[in-house]
Amino acid sequence: MDNIMSKLRSLDAYPKINEDFYSRTLSGGLITLVSSIVMLLLFFSELRLYLHAVTDTTLVVDTSRGETLRINFDITFPALPCSILSLDAMDISGEQHLDVKHDIIKKRLDTHGDVIEERQDGIGSPKIEKPLQKHGGRLEHNETYCGSCYGAETSDEECCNNCEDVREAYRKKGWALSNPDVIDQCKREGFLQRIKDEEGEGCNIYGFIEVNKVAGNFHFAPGKSFHQSGVHVHDLLAFQKDSFNVSHKITRLSFGDYFPGVVNPLDNVKWTQQTPSGMYQYFIKVVPTVYTDVSGHTIQSNQFSVTEHFRNAEIGHLQSLPGVFFFYDLSPIKVTYKEEHTSFLHFLTNVCAIIGGVFTVSGILDSFIYHGQRAIKKKMELGKFS
Repeated sequence: MDNIMSKLRSLDAYPKINEDFYSRTLSGGLITLVSSIVMLLLFFSELRLYLHAVTDTTLVVDTSRGETLRINFDITFPALPCSILSLDAMDISGEQHLDVKHDIIKKRLDTHGDVIEERQDGIGSPKIEKPLQKHGGRLEHNETYCGSCYGAETSDEECCNNCEDVREAYRKKGWALSNPDVIDQCKREGFLQRIKDEEGEGCNIYGFIEVNKVAGNFHFAPGKSFHQSGVHVHDLLAFQKDSFNVSHKITRLSFGDYFPGVVNPLDNVKWTQQTPSGMYQYFIKVVPTVYTDVSGHTIQSNQFSVTEHFRNAEIGHLQSLPGVFFFYDLSPIKVTYKEEHTSFLHFLTNVCAIIGGVFTVSGILDSFIYHGQRAIKKKMELGKFS
């Protein structure tokens, strides 16, 4: 047994020094105090990193297909009434969403920016009493109403029962509705009167649209849009105005759902128009993004960068339709963010490295100072130090 114990003692890699041979110095005490503080600071820094998740970022090629892109917006136009403001979206695949009304809310604003009325777009048309029938007579009590489309019908059975139906039929034909007062439905609903009543008002429009995940554009502009000779135009004749002020403030604009750390560069951006009329353009590069939190929940979203440009109406008629246009394109590269915790073994390894590293460096420094002081002291005793 004594032989085994003796062999174990011979394996001791940490031989002990008798206290009688210790030499404690002031410099050693200061170095010990400073190194202890450094150890504690580094330990708490490592502990904070261990307790909080770290985000790993990688770039991959976006191979997704057949997905849609959700565009969320909240934009205020202080000088455009809600009754004339419309939203269109189109993409390079040829798909078009003209005069979008679903999932959109409009707020009428006074000159001070206070809300006058809030309603979902396309809701709130007044009831028409005894409107003009398609055959020419007035609607009687026991009849079913079928209003005329004023030449824009696609079939004999088609009816236009309100001003919006007539404008939509004209849009499909590619015609402009130059004088709404000659249209019975528009006259009875007070279409022009409503535009006059809202003169000087502003409009806040917010909601979202779903589009194909391909390059395209969406825009806010006055008037109902239609295609004429292959060109996208808006019917502005009905408003009897020469210029439109498209000053605007973007409270929020995002592509997809929110995820932690996302920065949308157009949030709270404001622009004021100085010229009578023109087209304001935003050119957006959308970067697909996947965010996975520590619990494994994944959010499919997007980030984007943007540049902007204003085109004056004097440059050209068709190319400078008054409005605010957002042209977007998609990046082929997808960014993935993954939150994960540092493993305990990694944390333990780093703590050991901190303690060992600081202890070793402080020991080297203490030894250098101690032996330096002894060498100087010996030289002074021999009278060789000057």
